Amino acid sequence: MTVAVVTDSGSDLTPTQLREYKIRQVPLTVAFGDRSYLSPDDLTPEEFWLQLRAPDSPFPHTAAPSAGQFKRAFEEALADGAGGVVCVCLGDKLSATLRSAQIAREMLPDQAIEIVNSQSASLAIGAMAIHGSRLAAEGIPAAGIAERLGQLRDRITLFVALDTLDYLRKGGRISHARAAIGGMLSVKPIITVEDGLVVAAEQPRTRAKARERVIARLTADPVEELHIMYSPPAEVAAFRDEVLARLPGPAPKLVTAQLIGPVVGAHVGPGAYGAVLVLAQ
Repeated sequence: MTVAVVTDSGSDLTPTQLREYKIRQVPLTVAFGDRSYLSPDDLTPEEFWLQLRAPDSPFPHTAAPSAGQFKRAFEEALADGAGGVVCVCLGDKLSATLRSAQIAREMLPDQAIEIVNSQSASLAIGAMAIHGSRLAAEGIPAAGIAERLGQLRDRITLFVALDTLDYLRKGGRISHARAAIGGMLSVKPIITVEDGLVVAAEQPRTRAKARERVIARLTADPVEELHIMYSPPAEVAAFRDEVLARLPGPAPKLVTAQLIGPVVGAHVGPGAYGAVLVLAQ
C-alpha cells in the first residue's frame, strides 16, 4: 500500500498536476464581499483574475479549510487503500490551514498521518507535494516521506516581484505603514519568505529594475527545479526564457510556468511574477 499525498489549494498545483502525481487537494475559501467560493473547485484561477480586475470588485479575502475538510480527505485516501497520509500545508505563520490539518490528524489517532509545514506558499508547497508523491511511488512510508520533505524544504526558495504592496497590506501580510511608504516611493518590491514570513528582499523603484533584480535573484545559483509563477497582466514566456538562459550550471530537471491561483493571488495582486526554486544539492 502506498502513501497518499494531500495538500491544500494554496499550493497552486493545476488539475493536470494533481492527476499526474495523484495528489489530493483540500480547498481554501476565497470571498469577494458576501460571495464565497471553495477555490479552485468553484473558482478557477482564470475566473478569479477576471473577477479581481473587474471594475468595483470587492477586495478578496481567504479562509483556511476546516479540520473536518482535512479529516474527510484523509479518510477518503485511507478508504481507497492508502497505507498512510502525508499532508503538505501552507506555512503556519501565513495561514491557519496547518492547524486544521493537525486537528484532523488528532481525530484519527490510529492512522499513519504526517503533517508537513511547508513554511511557505504557492509552488513552494506544490514542489514539496510533487516530491512527496514521487517518494510514495518508491514505497517509502509516511514518516520517511515527511522527514525527506523537511530536508527538501531547506533547498526551496522563492522570489516574486509585485506591482503593488496593497494586496499584502489589505490581506494582513504586511503593515499599513510599510505599504504606504512603498506606495509613496512607487516601489515595485521583490518579496521572499524567510522563517515562514513574507519579507521584502529588495525594493526597486521601477518595473524595469524590479524585473532585472528578480531575474538576478532567481539565477544566482544552480537549480534542480524552476517553477515560474505569475498573475495577469504579467507576460510569462519572455520572462521564463530569460531566466532559463541566465541560470548557471546544468539545465533544471523540471520547469513549470503557471498562473498564481486565487488563494495566493488574493495577497499578491495583479502584475506579479517570479519563481520558486529548488536549489541544486
